[in-house]
Amino acid sequence: MTVNPNPPSAAELEGVLGPALVAWNKIIGHAQATHAPLAETWKPSKVGFGRMCLLQQKKRTLLYLTPDQGRIWVAVVLGERAFQLALASSLPDGIKKLLLEARPYAEGRGIRFAIHSPDELASIVTLLEIKTTRS
Repeated sequence: MTVNPNPPSAAELEGVLGPALVAWNKIIGHAQATHAPLAETWKPSKVGFGRMCLLQQKKRTLLYLTPDQGRIWVAVVLGERAFQLALASSLPDGIKKLLLEARPYAEGRGIRFAIHSPDELASIVTLLEIKTTRS
């Protein structure tokens, strides 16, 4: 399998995401509107689509987005301060459970979860706010 780190075409994204493309566009749109300047960097990935998108503010990666069959895998790494803010936030219990179960590393605690529709965007918005909150 040849890995292509170039950005996918709109047709490729629509083909893999299907109805989840609406959620993809809303995540990207929200991140660009609230955290500009924002770069979309595509990197090789070992999962089915073969690529993942890093949403980066300067050189800091805010979110990792991986298109999959009808869903988007969202990954985020939170440092200790952001981890504590996340636990005290209105995030769903499922995401808090993932954070509590995540092994702490020097970079922080990383979690990964799938979303399928724009209805699940609120968690992404909250995670972005927490990750970018200045102390």
